[in-house]
Amino acid sequence: MPGYKEIMSLLGFKSKNAVWKIIERMVEEGVVSKDSQGHIIPRQLVGEIPVVGLVEAGFPSAAEEELLDTLSLDDYMIENKEASYILEVKGDSMIDASIREGDLVIVERKGEAKDGDIVIAEVDGGWTMKYFRRSTRLTAGKSSEKIWLEPANKKYKPIYPEYDLKIAAIVKGVIRKY
Repeated sequence: MPGYKEIMSLLGFKSKNAVWKIIERMVEEGVVSKDSQGHIIPRQLVGEIPVVGLVEAGFPSAAEEELLDTLSLDDYMIENKEASYILEVKGDSMIDASIREGDLVIVERKGEAKDGDIVIAEVDGGWTMKYFRRSTRLTAGKSSEKIWLEPANKKYKPIYPEYDLKIAAIVKGVIRKY
């Protein structure tokens, strides 16, 4: 989201106070909220959508439409809005995980990645999205840990960090438009 100065410039205002009034009104209306540092956060990417039933992905069955509930995609896909963001996927190294080029991934900045998480990582100075893998071996009474990044495409080899590996975020969901 843009900051106050950027909004001021975009709208042609000469005062931050005018922008502050607009932002406060948007907070009151529930369009945006603010994080602990006062940064603007969108409240809803999409409004609530009706959930009307189930669809069979196997053999056809009789279907009746019945309003079961409504669902906010924001609430369903995003647990921690302050720590979440969206990235567009480039490349095909995760196609066997059903993540394709052009998809959008919702990611969340988190502390520790678990074995099998799909992560956004900086490895040896470059950025990538892969499965996070960790194994621990006990040899002669000593424990050794091995960490690597694994693609979901047989055309690519696992990445074993030579110098540095930093996990920036964990993938929480995928958005694909047909």
